[in-house]
Amino acid sequence: AQPCAEPVTAVAAPPARPFEPAALESASRARGPRAALLLGGAALTRRGLALATRVTATSGARLLMEPFPAIVDHGAGAPTLERVNYVPEFAQAQLGEVDELVLVGAREPVGPFDYEGVAGRLVREDARVTTLAAPGDDALGALEALVERLGAPRGTVAPLGPPAAPRGALTPETLCAAVGATLVEGTVVVDESITSGLHLFEATSASPAHRITTLTGHALGYGLPCALGAAVGSSGRVLALVADGSFLYSAPALWSMAREGLDVTVVVLVNRRYAILEWERHRLGALAEGSASASLMDLSRPDLDYVALARGLGVPARRATTAEELVERLAASAAEPGPHLVEAVFAPR
Repeated sequence: AQPCAEPVTAVAAPPARPFEPAALESASRARGPRAALLLGGAALTRRGLALATRVTATSGARLLMEPFPAIVDHGAGAPTLERVNYVPEFAQAQLGEVDELVLVGAREPVGPFDYEGVAGRLVREDARVTTLAAPGDDALGALEALVERLGAPRGTVAPLGPPAAPRGALTPETLCAAVGATLVEGTVVVDESITSGLHLFEATSASPAHRITTLTGHALGYGLPCALGAAVGSSGRVLALVADGSFLYSAPALWSMAREGLDVTVVVLVNRRYAILEWERHRLGALAEGSASASLMDLSRPDLDYVALARGLGVPARRATTAEELVERLAASAAEPGPHLVEAVFAPR
């Protein structure tokens, strides 16, 4: 890369808007297991999570996070959060026992698509929803004020045992366990694992402190460009977990990673199908098995060689077909500078 001719001045982030003080009274009344605090934005930073934990420890409310946070601090020292489910029926059941919902840095959750016969609103119609801090508002200031209002004492998050390295077949479960066992402190995890990463947050709860960024707008293909940008702006390593169908939208990002010598490990999760689109297709029930559209969900015939693609774009690459191999590849890539790709081929199911 060519150096800039002149020093670059960082662009300051716009200041957060003041939160609504009038909402404090309503938020402070949200108590007990049928109340919940839903976090997003700055409330998902380590400082915000510490404040929110004090609030819920005092109020007895549940601690939730939005289904697709832009970025969340996670791992050692951070509380385990209950993530609102992507599937609207599951989310409605999850939120069905919530009588009082307090939003801090988050919007009220809604269904991702307009499914026929399924309500878009996930919260019960008779539930009381209080917006203490909308997205862009001073979520940290709102949490600090709520802590003071409740007189919530300081607390600590009990440490969890170190995650164990998995063994055996490479499955979505052992994939997430392998990530949890090998994460290096300060890593930025770019999560575009889609259906293969359902256990990621749980499996990395005891890993060294890290951050996770997720697919906020359901836009397949975000993972590699996001990893590229994160590596440019981060002093630590970036780990991108990218489903094979998503990878195909933005594979040229690998060339930029190689050109700039960025510290990124890309793990391509190979099940050779658009599993999430296949699931949505079956959900609609509009298309029969064996139809021409079914073949559009298939990523074989021929199988793609992601190792060869990566090497052709200048990125060293290896394949993993077992949990043990994946653990070894992840640990090796984290110890070596520059970009690396691991093709993680799942066992047939």
